Amino acid sequence: MSVRRYSDAVTTGRVGEDRDRAVFEYALLRVVPRVERGECVNAGVILYCQERAFLAARAEVDEARLLALDPGVDVAGVRRALEAVEALCRGGAVAGAAGRERPGQRFRWLTAPRSTIVQPGPIHGGLTEDPAVEVERLLDRLVR
Repeated sequence: MSVRRYSDAVTTGRVGEDRDRAVFEYALLRVVPRVERGECVNAGVILYCQERAFLAARAEVDEARLLALDPGVDVAGVRRALEAVEALCRGGAVAGAAGRERPGQRFRWLTAPRSTIVQPGPIHGGLTEDPAVEVERLLDRLVR
């Protein structure tokens, strides 16, 4: 019987005997219409799973909630910013030069702290059997 260190299990996505689940990381996308006030609305999720080479973002804007924080917010601009994040996660020519980077590099770039109207929250982790299902579950739980 071989003994595996916990750190080995985490980096390979294999914890215990549960061989169907993989480690993933995610961050919320928050809309902060007035940065000086610090109020935000959760508007999306970015999820990265290295083991499955998976990177995706899903976003939904609750326009009424956003306008309650700032009636003058550029909702169309917020939607465009969130669509750009989704496109960058998909990669390819549509995402420009950054779309050619590896998924992990794109995730790190997207989750780097910034003080713009669309900001990433802290990175969290977990285990999942299916990253595509997980991103929808997180969107349901944390955004909708």
